[in-house]
Amino acid sequence: MAANDTISDMLTRIRNAGLVRHQTTNVPATKMTRSIARVLKEEGFIADFEESGEGIKKFLVISLKYKGKNRQPIIKVMKRVSRPGLRVYSNRKELPRVLGGIGIAIISTSKGIMTDREARRQGVGGEVLCYVW
Repeated sequence: MAANDTISDMLTRIRNAGLVRHQTTNVPATKMTRSIARVLKEEGFIADFEESGEGIKKFLVISLKYKGKNRQPIIKVMKRVSRPGLRVYSNRKELPRVLGGIGIAIISTSKGIMTDREARRQGVGGEVLCYVW
């Protein structure tokens, strides 16, 4: 994995932390990871996130969410769609629906990072970063 694909790195860290039932996981803080964390929080996939660290060594501490007494991770699948080697764009008419609307697609639009639902509402398309459900 290329070190410059912060999004894949973030998704992998969250996925791995969920598999071993960690309460939190650390992700390097960038504008992009912050925006994705904000969307995941708004959509109820993560409990919260906060920033810690100094200068360029800042990272986001993401609090994961589990349900039930055997603590099933709320996030079942996180799938990277567009990647540095193969960008995937979608105009507003072709925005993907994930599992018939149960999941979300996180889209990078000219108006910022948002879910497929929000992008449809605002009538914008963009780069399909990942699917989450």
